[in-house]
Amino acid sequence: MNNLDHISINFNHSQVIILNICLGILMFGVALDLRLSDFSYILRNPKPVFAGLFSQWVLLPLISIALIWIIRPEYSLAMGMLLIASCPGGNVSNYAVHLSGANAALSVILTTISTLFCVVSTPLIFSFTATLLPIATENSIDFEISFIGMALTIGQLIIIPLILGQLFIKFFPKTTQSIKKPVRMLSLLIFIGFVIFAITGNLENLKKYVGHVFYIVLIHNGLALFMGFFWSKNLMKLPLKDAQAISIETGIQNSGLALILIFNFFGGKGGMALIAAWWSIWHLLSASSLAFFWSRNRN
Repeated sequence: MNNLDHISINFNHSQVIILNICLGILMFGVALDLRLSDFSYILRNPKPVFAGLFSQWVLLPLISIALIWIIRPEYSLAMGMLLIASCPGGNVSNYAVHLSGANAALSVILTTISTLFCVVSTPLIFSFTATLLPIATENSIDFEISFIGMALTIGQLIIIPLILGQLFIKFFPKTTQSIKKPVRMLSLLIFIGFVIFAITGNLENLKKYVGHVFYIVLIHNGLALFMGFFWSKNLMKLPLKDAQAISIETGIQNSGLALILIFNFFGGKGGMALIAAWWSIWHLLSASSLAFFWSRNRN
């Protein structure tokens, strides 16, 4: 029953450093598209922003805990689910929302806020929800959750590149415009190459255990997308385009950050890493499919 709890994905220290650099470049590219003036959107439209953040920071962790109590996965799988639910929205969500024809401005501001605050929100949500797991202590593996350590790591990987990006916009506006597209393409290519390299080095583990995580990620991600839409449209009574944007924002999480935290703090524990890795693939398929469906059914 606990095989997944005790396997580790084959990663060494130098590979973790490369992955950290990849995320840093990716976040620098995101920062080049941000404008501080975008935050005026919050003042003009506080209700959808609140609804989106509540969906990500409160409802997603709660349904994750509920799902864990129902399906009772192995301990490391449960921890992987909680870590995914604690991470900020993934920047791919902005593209998916744009593709769907939903509220792209709301998507950008939600991704920005959740990313800026993840230094505190990710370790806080993860540390709290981990105490609610329905796993007996004697049957669990030992996980050390360092709030401060996790916050410092996230700060280095997320906040510093964002600050550098804003400084580039302010002091080197012409250079910023010229490097935007190359930086975005470079970071994407580096990340894709790294994922391919990591997969080829762990094919045996992936072949053996991917069946354990497939249905969990499918249900978890499906619930996130549905809950984000239902909460926004039916309970908060938001316009359709706002509800669709919040649905995608809730369903696409920064699984790249989750993988980095897994390798930095949890020794690449197999169940956690497999959940994060498969979520990285699946949420792109589910969100893009949903976005395509919505775009084809616009009035």
